[in-house]
Amino acid sequence: MLRKQTREVCEAIEAGEQALYSLKCAEDQLGSARGWGVWDMFGGGFFASLIKHSKIDDAREEIERAKLHLLKFQKELSDIQVPMEFKVEIGSFLTFADFFFDGLVADWMVQSRIQEAREQVEDARMRVEEILMSLRSWYSGLCLEDRR
Repeated sequence: MLRKQTREVCEAIEAGEQALYSLKCAEDQLGSARGWGVWDMFGGGFFASLIKHSKIDDAREEIERAKLHLLKFQKELSDIQVPMEFKVEIGSFLTFADFFFDGLVADWMVQSRIQEAREQVEDARMRVEEILMSLRSWYSGLCLEDRR
């Protein structure tokens, strides 16, 4: 019984580490999009918008990957009776408005959405980190118990 529980906790830790990595990648992409967005707001023009939206698309892909890893993490946590729910969403980034009505207001709205997404991803990352710390501590305790 103890070995099975140890294995289940280990699987949860692995799934959590995958989710954490994906969330960090999404944060990086959103940070890059934010940087290009600032450049765009201060006169970066069409190419800055193009690169910014490319970074937003990259962030979307990373967030989708993170969602899959978070679902797996959630499943692994339920295997060891740790309930968990995550909400990580990226809404529409007003791409159409930003390209065709390029101006300070549209750019500001896109920046606002990027920031909202960053905050959601950061919140999920911090929650995963906290849970992983607890799981690692639990795992260490199980390993010590198993040695006795």
